[in-house]
Amino acid sequence: MTVRSLWETQNVMDCIPDELWQRLYGGAPLWQHLYHALHSLDQWFINPKATDFVEPPIHTPHLQDLAIYPSACVDRAQMDEYFYTIKAKLSMYLTSLHDEDLLQRPENCEWTRFTLILSQYRHLHTHLGMLMGFIVAETGLCPRTLEVGEPFPQPPYDPYRAP
Repeated sequence: MTVRSLWETQNVMDCIPDELWQRLYGGAPLWQHLYHALHSLDQWFINPKATDFVEPPIHTPHLQDLAIYPSACVDRAQMDEYFYTIKAKLSMYLTSLHDEDLLQRPENCEWTRFTLILSQYRHLHTHLGMLMGFIVAETGLCPRTLEVGEPFPQPPYDPYRAP
């Protein structure tokens, strides 16, 4: 499920037209909506209370907060690099887990690992849906998602859903 979700995340990222990167939606530039989703995935998927969590190099105070207009801009290359870092981190984490670990609480955290993982799937897909809506509203094209059991498309492929 995570591999599929991250494939869809990358595909949505790839479908964002350059001219929309800085466009405001709800008072925040589109890229900040994406950063918000990725930062949450980075901080909350494993343990939001971890004392050793390190903000990414591109982070500035409150950058993940959509209610605060950013003082800096994150460009597409920086966002891609951050995404790849998260993807690797989550892959290592998930392969280290055993079934019994899912019902345990990480250190200093009130939620189980299972709850944290599910809440991040929910949060990520909420924001992917918003990003897809921004893209559809501006371009008329809907980024492709994968059906259950559908194989990953092999390049080259159309990143948009067939009409």
